[in-house]
Amino acid sequence: MSDEGFGVVEVCAGAGGQSLGLHKAGFTHRLAVEIDETAADTLRTNLEVPVVVGDVADPELWNPRDYAGVDLFAGGVPCPPFSAAGKQLGTSDERDLFAWAIEQVAVLRPRAVMLENVRGLSAPRFAAYRQRVLDRLLELGYVGEWKLLHAADFGVPQLRPRFVLVAMPADDMRYFHWPEPNPGPRVTVGDALHDLMAADGWKYADAWRHAANDVGPTLVGGSKKHGGADLGPTRAKAGWAKLHVDGRGIADMAPNRKSLSFRTTPPRLTIEMAARIQGWAAGDNYRFSGRKTSQYRQIGNAFPPPVAEAVGQSIRSAMTRDSLPRTAEPGVVEVHDPVYRALAASEGALSLAELVDAHNQGSEAAVQQRLAAIGRDFELHRIDDGGVERYLLGEFKGFTGQSDHWRHDVVTRFRNRVS
Repeated sequence: MSDEGFGVVEVCAGAGGQSLGLHKAGFTHRLAVEIDETAADTLRTNLEVPVVVGDVADPELWNPRDYAGVDLFAGGVPCPPFSAAGKQLGTSDERDLFAWAIEQVAVLRPRAVMLENVRGLSAPRFAAYRQRVLDRLLELGYVGEWKLLHAADFGVPQLRPRFVLVAMPADDMRYFHWPEPNPGPRVTVGDALHDLMAADGWKYADAWRHAANDVGPTLVGGSKKHGGADLGPTRAKAGWAKLHVDGRGIADMAPNRKSLSFRTTPPRLTIEMAARIQGWAAGDNYRFSGRKTSQYRQIGNAFPPPVAEAVGQSIRSAMTRDSLPRTAEPGVVEVHDPVYRALAASEGALSLAELVDAHNQGSEAAVQQRLAAIGRDFELHRIDDGGVERYLLGEFKGFTGQSDHWRHDVVTRFRNRVS
């Protein structure tokens, strides 16, 4: 730990949802990196965080070696590569920075790592990708764990599942415990927004509060390629409609004394209301830079501050030994993909029968499915060995910092569309 307290370097920081939560957990930014100038301005204005703006993987933008030994390396690397809405392109998406982020651990040598993404990264499609991440961290001296956390369990009035990776050296990881859900009932949309809905004298605000008696669907911020200032695709809008919210756009102001009943004309959320749904509290006094669509995108793409705070507190407790040690020693990496594991460990090509044995489920079809998924993110060579087809794992297709990777050309050519 530095003399200035617990330091954090955060990449893909956005407008500061994760930043705010980590600040509340006792961390101070040494640096934040963000590609969008408007989001960076939001972050600077509200938290006075030192921010550099540009492609986080550009070596001319910042030098990770300058921050070696920082307490925490954190980030919310782009979600579309792993999102079902983003076609789950994985390593074929120029926005995939997860593997690159893991490689920075070798340079930064932080005491802890915290990276978050969408639920899609937990799908079978990315089992080999996850396995490679954990195995690489172990090579670097870190024990990594994945956990699917639901924002609604931490006082956020929306579902918003987030897949979080935490990694620490085994001596620290022994004291790390994932945060427990808040006790008591979940905060509903009605309870979270009642004061804002009633602020301009809307006479139906109390009745609306009781009608909007559940958590909301996940806010969808979209990207510079897709998405605007509405609450998401058709299914999300239908979910909001059940809570008597019109999800087709964002309002400039709250309902007033002349506004009609929510049963005939459901209100739209304002920017302030959307931020509340994402976990920003009234006392945060947070202001978002830019125009309405940009503001909503910043909010919709954020990591909810209460979830970041909860995970940050668990990491800090492990560092300070304020938590009890685990009953089981960490150090054994969880197996997410036994087929990938077998291929990665083998010095030669393996037959389908050998991979079925490694998979330990006795199904050639299951192994073939795993091979198809592996082949999307890794070079997979098929070799004819006297009539027996064998498989040999080749290079990882993802971006880990290679100077000649195709991602550089895409980012250069379409700079204003990459988010």
